[in-house]
Amino acid sequence: MNLKHCIMTALLMFPALAPAAQEAQNDNAPRLSNPESGSIILLPDPQTYTKFDTNQPLFDLMTAWTAANLDRLNVQAVLCTGDLVEQNEYLVPDNVNGNQTSTQQWRAASQAFAKLDGKVPYMICGGNHDYGYTRSENRLCRFPEYFPVERNPQWKGCLVSVCNNAFGVPTLENAAFEVAMPGWSKLLVIATEFAPRDEVLQWAHKLCTSEKYADHTAILLTHSYLDWEGNRIEKEPYLVSPANYGEAIWQKLVSVTPNLRLVVCGHWCLDDDHRHNVGQRTDKNQAGKTVFQMMFNAQTAGGGWHGNGGDGWLRILEFLPDGKTIQVKTYSPLFGISPTTRQFAWRTDPWDEFSIVLD
Repeated sequence: MNLKHCIMTALLMFPALAPAAQEAQNDNAPRLSNPESGSIILLPDPQTYTKFDTNQPLFDLMTAWTAANLDRLNVQAVLCTGDLVEQNEYLVPDNVNGNQTSTQQWRAASQAFAKLDGKVPYMICGGNHDYGYTRSENRLCRFPEYFPVERNPQWKGCLVSVCNNAFGVPTLENAAFEVAMPGWSKLLVIATEFAPRDEVLQWAHKLCTSEKYADHTAILLTHSYLDWEGNRIEKEPYLVSPANYGEAIWQKLVSVTPNLRLVVCGHWCLDDDHRHNVGQRTDKNQAGKTVFQMMFNAQTAGGGWHGNGGDGWLRILEFLPDGKTIQVKTYSPLFGISPTTRQFAWRTDPWDEFSIVLD
């Protein structure tokens, strides 16, 4: 038996080793620029992956790739910008804007994240499509049903606080997580419901500025905040109320919270041009500290609103051990997995590959 045959036999016998072996043989695969860094993987809105049965395996690939690269990239957490589903409570698909019922969509999202359970903590904010019937007509949401606090053992010791949802129930719709990052003060990641209520913003501010967390670097993960031109969103057409969007979130929470230094959102999507699916801006908060605000979405990148869901694009946020620099890169494991498409696996335009320096 020759060496090649031995290797192929081993991969068939131990399929969990296959992704790592693929990356080891791929010169174009993601790597840390500094071996002492840690990283966070950012997943954009999955809704177009989950609303079509043919697209659902692509989101599975993204979370499977993430699980396979936890050690290589020293991944400390995974963030998702919300809109796990296209419709939260939808019984009769129209076979145009999806061919899956809401239950099938929620199950698909849950199945994809199951690949990370027990391996890494992940944080998900609520999107407008995750609430109401189709688009946030009210605060009804099936997220707590599919993502109870007990499902991922990695949340134990990482989850530090929750805020009640609109029905007075403590769930992960509004949750704060403590994340250790090499070379940094500890991170405090706060994930919110869609268009968070004033009570949620007050809870987040009180938590960030408490004696226990005032020295943490806080990150806000919320869905509707920034558009592709870097404008903070002021209003939305959804019926859910009361609600706060980008500008109100900035005024009521971000600008007045000294250690809240990074805002991450999704939601905005103009067309299938990559440039119109990402956005960023930098402002000083009232304490004079730099706050970087980043929007990342990809749901129309793979053929528009009814395309493949986003061509597998995700972001790798490398936290350099200097405690102030974050390198952002945009990568597609869908393209990267095959030698035929590997040359398309990176987006390197200035809005897709850049560094953040927090003073």
